[in-house]
Amino acid sequence: MTRAALPTSPTSPTFDSVQVGDALPSLNLPPVNRTTLALFGGASGDHNPIHIDIDVARRAGMPDVFAQGMLGMAWLGRLLTRWTPQARLRRFDVRFQGITHLGNAMQCSGRVVEKLTVGDERCVRVEIASINQFGQPKIAGEALVALP
Repeated sequence: MTRAALPTSPTSPTFDSVQVGDALPSLNLPPVNRTTLALFGGASGDHNPIHIDIDVARRAGMPDVFAQGMLGMAWLGRLLTRWTPQARLRRFDVRFQGITHLGNAMQCSGRVVEKLTVGDERCVRVEIASINQFGQPKIAGEALVALP
């Protein structure tokens, strides 16, 4: 399948400009708070009360509410789409490794680990991860990105 040509900006990476080992510009986020969780719940349709109701969270054995896993994945998606247009994303897989608690200030990072051709597209495989301010991993994964 051939995809339509996508516009590139002067700052978008190209297959020839990217090297294995290159780091994506990191995404540093403010500490998670209750407002963030409520807003994401409304925007995503994830109304699980464990993320917004402290009583429900405590009944489940948690000290307080905590971030939705998909919020963390969305931050990693933002990391990728700040680097290259969303339409270039071919695959995006993650593994949840820890709970993102209130007050966690998350840092999302990525690194090019492979250059390859998939079908008729030149692509890069990017390892992605998020950690909190204490260095505790929360999400790890990888993405496949087609580059012009």
